[in-house]
Amino acid sequence: MMRVLLCNCSASLPLPTVTPSKPQTLFTTTTTTTTSTTLNWPQKTLISALTGALSLGLAVSPLSSLALPSPLNQPQNHSTEYCRQEEREDSFDAAPESITDEGIVEEAWEIVNDSFLDTGRHRWSPDTWLRKKEDILATSIQTRSKAHDMIRRMLASLGDPYTRFLSPAEGDEVLAVNGVDVKGKSAFEVSSLLQGPNETFVTVQVKHGNCGPVQSIEVQRQLVARTPVLYRLEQIENGATFVGYVRLKEFNALARKDLFTAMKRLQDLGASSFILDLRDNRGGLVQAGIEIAKLFLNEGETVIQTVGRDAQYQTNIIAETAPLVTAPVIVLVNKNTASASEIVASALHDNCRAVLVGERTFGKGLIQSVFELHDGSGVIVTIGKYVTPNHMDINGNGIEPDFQKFPAWIEVTKHLSKCHRLQEG
Repeated sequence: MMRVLLCNCSASLPLPTVTPSKPQTLFTTTTTTTTSTTLNWPQKTLISALTGALSLGLAVSPLSSLALPSPLNQPQNHSTEYCRQEEREDSFDAAPESITDEGIVEEAWEIVNDSFLDTGRHRWSPDTWLRKKEDILATSIQTRSKAHDMIRRMLASLGDPYTRFLSPAEGDEVLAVNGVDVKGKSAFEVSSLLQGPNETFVTVQVKHGNCGPVQSIEVQRQLVARTPVLYRLEQIENGATFVGYVRLKEFNALARKDLFTAMKRLQDLGASSFILDLRDNRGGLVQAGIEIAKLFLNEGETVIQTVGRDAQYQTNIIAETAPLVTAPVIVLVNKNTASASEIVASALHDNCRAVLVGERTFGKGLIQSVFELHDGSGVIVTIGKYVTPNHMDINGNGIEPDFQKFPAWIEVTKHLSKCHRLQEG
């Protein structure tokens, strides 16, 4: 049994030096979501995929004070049939109870061999990885614990801090949310089903382990965080011009809605230019970042590109509608601006919609996916990376700002005009 706590916590950070005025804030409920991809390997919606695997803030802790009605605590009768059905659908011949310790290690090896993307450390190659397999087949693995240790060492040899092993205890599988079957849904869709008003309840059906009991758990949603969006209107040039300042602390599933509302209100109040503060924003929900970037882009402009060894990871994400905002934008960044924040910053920068001011960004642009092994353990593998509209690799490089210090707005206008001329030429 476990208690699931939805949380979205963010530290308070200093705002830029601008003329003080009373800030207006937007209040949001908490949420947590992530993205998922579909591969030939068995992938399921795991509790871990919604939590620490992608650092998103769905906290799972042992059940203590939350008492559940007894019917919800009983394993369901169809758990064995569900397990048998899953076995028939999997592409592997071996049943979970009969797979060997060597087979579990080889399973993990195959996943990396088929899907892993080397992101620049150059420790992976087909030849070196084949030798790993030969070493595995030549080794006698006598316990499951030793098999798991071997997988950990094998993944560590890749030199990728984001590719790692999940023990069976970290891999409880979500089957349904409020009676809605989640099979075939992405983790983003599943976590969206978990959202709701503060102190309301949601019923989550989970399966423990590969063929463990199925259990329904009633969970109370809890609001423990502040809104990710703060905004205010600033006067410049002796009060003749208004600038809308928006601080986005993190990307959750409500970030786009709150930012949209803030921008509309600031426009209605007379803002003719905007400051989007992404300093110390380490990311969160990538999809939220993509949708926020689209608010500033023209239809058909590229938001971000994804690159992977598999063709399904080679995509070009574009804006589908006219922009909400066409006024000049300054995006504030620093060394802690990462992941989804870098997607937004590069999209606005490369499409000549904004100038970047501050420090070089962190440089996190990798895509991970969670794969379940037949004994209920799993591996998280880096399977792709993000590339900016101007074909710059974000990961390990970051994004260089246009200005280190806050520029005059006339400089911003000139810079954006020059950017447009270069694009058209």
